[in-house]
Amino acid sequence: MDSETEFRATVDRTLVQALRERLQIDTQQPVALEETHISWVLLTERLAYKLKKPVHLPFVDFSTLALRKHFCEEEVRLNRRLAPSLYLGVVPVYGTMQAPRIGDIKDTGEPIDFVVCMQRFPPGALLSERLAAGGLLPEHLDRLALRLADFHRDAPVALPASFMDAAEQVLQPVLKVLKQLQADGNPPQVAALRDWVDAQAPALQEAWHARRSSGAVRECHGDLHLANAVLIGDEVTAFDCIEFDPALRWIDVMSDVAFLTMDLMANGRNDLAFRFLDTYLQRSGDYPGVRVLRFYEVYRALVRGLVGRVRSRSAGAASLPAGPDYLACAQRLVQTAGGSARLLITHGLSGSGKSTVARQLLALAGAIRLRSDVERKRLFGLAALQRSAEQTVDIYTPDASRRTFDRLKECARTALQAGYPVIIDAAFLRRAERCAFQALAAELRVPFSILHCRASEAQMRQRVAARSVVGDDASEANVNVLERQLASHEPLDGDERAVTLEVVTDGPVDVAALCARWLSQA
Repeated sequence: MDSETEFRATVDRTLVQALRERLQIDTQQPVALEETHISWVLLTERLAYKLKKPVHLPFVDFSTLALRKHFCEEEVRLNRRLAPSLYLGVVPVYGTMQAPRIGDIKDTGEPIDFVVCMQRFPPGALLSERLAAGGLLPEHLDRLALRLADFHRDAPVALPASFMDAAEQVLQPVLKVLKQLQADGNPPQVAALRDWVDAQAPALQEAWHARRSSGAVRECHGDLHLANAVLIGDEVTAFDCIEFDPALRWIDVMSDVAFLTMDLMANGRNDLAFRFLDTYLQRSGDYPGVRVLRFYEVYRALVRGLVGRVRSRSAGAASLPAGPDYLACAQRLVQTAGGSARLLITHGLSGSGKSTVARQLLALAGAIRLRSDVERKRLFGLAALQRSAEQTVDIYTPDASRRTFDRLKECARTALQAGYPVIIDAAFLRRAERCAFQALAAELRVPFSILHCRASEAQMRQRVAARSVVGDDASEANVNVLERQLASHEPLDGDERAVTLEVVTDGPVDVAALCARWLSQA
């Protein structure tokens, strides 16, 4: 910061302390003060008041009153998209630096600053806090993934860009962060990460342009790490999006997703990262985005690494908890990129437990899953839980099945070429369908496996009947469908059994052992 900005920061520390004292007098209760590298937050029992620091950093400029007012208004406007109940509005601050007061309708003087007023959520509600306390559940991430997918679907779409412009708009923020990290001591891993980014750029230019052309670049959240998502009651949502730089907000939707998956990985929870990703992809169908996911995860790790360095030099840094080593996370992502591709298809009758086992397996293996039931409905414009019988189209014709398996194969190819293990979650009761995916694995030179799930006929009938009543699964198979499958399915032959992993699902399945067996298959 220059001398003028340093002076303003000193003055505003006086302001925030004076505001805290005034709020304590007004509420007759203690008021907590929290600090980030760009703001102070005053916490009363019910409300939170965020005061932007008068900083002028390479990535943000809050140095004038007009800028702080503008960005307070932007913060409220943008965050109400995902968290309308949290953001109450922008409130002026009146009085003097030594004797300020939060404004009300009676005030007529000139404001000396502005604050964002929010509902305060309970301590421990941030997903980062839930994770640290061991209370972040897969179901919480499912809810956030569904909310985020719907938010991205409805977000404004960026205008088309030329081939070079589309690539530059992705690459320049990454290079800027790398430059800042290199200027800050130039640790050896930063140079290696710069080499990786340079190597990825030509390989991904076409993908970046295709993403822009397809409408994947939208007005997103932009800062979706675990400390910017919160659990309130049964609802999970993101807040505190990027308001100060539109270029950091108008991004590929997969860059938003990558921030959260990366943060979970950095905290040692790859299983939750892939659970979140699976739910997001099931909802959005954005499997082409897998092609650029790893690049964005590395970028997001670099961003958090830079933020950590800025925070470490800020006032009050000694009181801040130590976070993950994000640069080490970036290194791990680079080292594992492209080396895990393998293809597994499920096989089994309705109610045999295929989807349940596949969902558990993908979390442990770090795999991308594709469900035939979901993708079949997507082809006809149906949501996963919509019943096709209520529509005027038959989604189970031979042509519909052909289109469904073509879609599964196309998405699987993309994910395999991006280096991920892939699970195709379908019945695969016909040998020709199984052979088509074995041929895909052979073409891409990746290991091929079959996960054969079986259960007693009584168990399968019970599961299918219960599922039909509850209606909480994409599958529409009922007991009649199961009876037809029992009579007509084509069993695995000898060659197929040589690459088959068999599990009995009448009782608990040791998914960790199953995962180890799958990943060890050549």
